Amino acid sequence: MKPGGVLLILAAATSAAAQAAPAWTEAEVRAIVAHGPWPAPWTRDPSNRVSGGTAAIELGERLFFDRRLSVNSEIACSRCHLPERNWSDGLPRAAGLEEVDRNTPSVTNVRTQRWFGWDGAHDSLWAQSIRPILDEREMGASAAHVAKLVRGDRDLSCRYRRTFGSAPAADDEKVLVDVGKALAAFQETLASGRTAFDEFRDALSRGDPAAGARYPESAQRGLRIFIGKGSCSACHVGPAFTNGEFHDTGIPFFIRPAQVDTGRHGGIKRLLANPMNLLGPYNDDAKRSSATGTRHVALEHRNFGEFKVPSLRNLALTAPYMHNGSLATLRDVVKHYSEISPDRLHSDGEAILKPLRLTEEETQDLVAFLESLSDGGGNYRRRRFEEDCR
Repeated sequence: MKPGGVLLILAAATSAAAQAAPAWTEAEVRAIVAHGPWPAPWTRDPSNRVSGGTAAIELGERLFFDRRLSVNSEIACSRCHLPERNWSDGLPRAAGLEEVDRNTPSVTNVRTQRWFGWDGAHDSLWAQSIRPILDEREMGASAAHVAKLVRGDRDLSCRYRRTFGSAPAADDEKVLVDVGKALAAFQETLASGRTAFDEFRDALSRGDPAAGARYPESAQRGLRIFIGKGSCSACHVGPAFTNGEFHDTGIPFFIRPAQVDTGRHGGIKRLLANPMNLLGPYNDDAKRSSATGTRHVALEHRNFGEFKVPSLRNLALTAPYMHNGSLATLRDVVKHYSEISPDRLHSDGEAILKPLRLTEEETQDLVAFLESLSDGGGNYRRRRFEEDCR
């Protein structure tokens, strides 16, 4: 930021609209600039030896849209992760073979995460990619089913050899893990584009008030609430607008009468019991440098009912919201945090949330800011592959 780069908008802009925008202090500018730059640099996943490989991406994309991965050959990964809905499905709760208990999270920008799933039950994208294939309510398949498909399909087996350097192994579980790694390689390519916020953030960073003035004043006022009164950036921080961790958001964790979703508490138990975690034999990182979090994660009582903080990028395209899809609109989300009852939060957890008591105008401004974090969608185009792999 150039010297004297505070009060950037009011001091330099001349339009009436810009004059109504906030005057930014130096501390506010630092807080805003911390939410970038975007896009984030790509780095390969050391736990996945085919991460970033062209052959793996092509195999993973084919598998992502292949309904034969499911036990009844009717449900592909794309059943719940639709490109036209920013890789989510628009339903309160996902539905495969049966309806499940949680909302479908988008897989856009999933490569930036450290834990996967609403409860963080998986510590790698490839292990998370395996979970719905085996889940009896989602795709209901088995390692044997997946391995048989890959071995028996000429095109898939050929692409498997291109990707992994040998024919599908006799070990069904190894083939299943490799399928997960190919799926992960494809999903790593799904990144959202730049937004109106990113243009404004960069304008502040370089001290360009003329460019900054193009950002709607309502979004600017909402941004001030986001980094200030709302303390939203305590959890939704950094270029991806998430700290990647887990918190109690005051949403009831009853799935139905007498049945609860334990959230992170159950997720940690499943993570540590999973032979496919990063401490296990399928991690391609011999140094296990990517397994530090798994090695040190500890189960605590406060984890009960905690759920992962989602990225806010492209959130205007992924309604409904929260881990159970219980809030239909962004306005409903803002209202929830504006009126949240401290009695619904863990007494032994962090004292982060408190009722914001936003006015109607503040609510509209905060929604305007959140909407400015979307790129409009429609960036994905299916790749055109060779008709046959030889």
